[in-house]
Amino acid sequence: MIDPLKTPALDGFYMPAEAAPHEGCWMAWPCRGALWGERMLHAQVAYAAVAKAIAAFEPVTILARPEAVAEATFACARKVRVLPEEIDDSWLRDTGPSFLSDGDGRVAGVHWTFNGWGGRYRPHEADAQVGAEMLRRLGMRCYSSQLVLEGGAIHVDGHGTLLTTEQCLLNQNRNPMFDRKEVEHALVFHLGVRKIVWLGEGLTDDETDGHVDNVACFAGPGRVLLATCADPADPDFAVLEDNRARLMAARDAQGRPFEIIDVPMPARPPHPNGGRMVASYLNFYLANGGVIAPSFDDPNDGPAAEILQRAFPDRRVVQVPAGDLIYGGGGIHCITQQQPAGSPLP
Repeated sequence: MIDPLKTPALDGFYMPAEAAPHEGCWMAWPCRGALWGERMLHAQVAYAAVAKAIAAFEPVTILARPEAVAEATFACARKVRVLPEEIDDSWLRDTGPSFLSDGDGRVAGVHWTFNGWGGRYRPHEADAQVGAEMLRRLGMRCYSSQLVLEGGAIHVDGHGTLLTTEQCLLNQNRNPMFDRKEVEHALVFHLGVRKIVWLGEGLTDDETDGHVDNVACFAGPGRVLLATCADPADPDFAVLEDNRARLMAARDAQGRPFEIIDVPMPARPPHPNGGRMVASYLNFYLANGGVIAPSFDDPNDGPAAEILQRAFPDRRVVQVPAGDLIYGGGGIHCITQQQPAGSPLP
């Protein structure tokens, strides 16, 4: 599956925490008409709001289909850089590379295999090349992996520990040829982690097959923000309680138990196409000095913002309406990808 002699870990690279300093943020402009339908304009306004909020803290680059460059530039009030790129969809967390650092000011990236979220969305051939293309634009070393992985499926603490879910990375529609141990080896050798904490599942009705960025994420070494559900009758209740039990039994790469910070779930409205929309306060973006967090016109918006502010006291929490994003199946974290500070390693 992998040659450990040609992997980032051997070259001294690891995936830093999202809270580490950024060179900037990458996004992609909404373009899949079959997904957004008559709500395309709503999606564009929502993406632009996120881009402008992040741009107050760090530079933002948006990839857009060539015919949409002017549109994206105008929508974002010229506060971001927009580059032409052939793309199929606009969830750059999942299609872009995972950026790596060597801890000494040099940055590289991993280009994962992408199959349209288990074959759910076609075409995806252009998106399957976006990660490598981004690294080429940056003149940055590209490590390729056969592992099918979307960026929203993993979260790291930057100190050797990685969170993910069995539902996604061990799914037959992602990596049927690899067993758990082989998947773990790929994560270790490509991301420089030493401990993988497997949660069970993500939120119900999640088309990503349980991306971890909706249910758990690091707030620092040994500290995990965990989505919680108060209603035992809710289908998410058992899933989230199982994730809690797994976290409580686990230890991080340094052998420490996890401090769990509960974050309430917002109400999940029905989706017009069936099921419920996937809404989570954990689907936020950590910018340099800021937390760009979702709001849903929900009673828990305020309490969630207060929890995030306590978890990241040195950052300013800025809430951006995310109701139109979750219609498309994702959130603020899903549409963004941080590039760590540092110089590209050719």
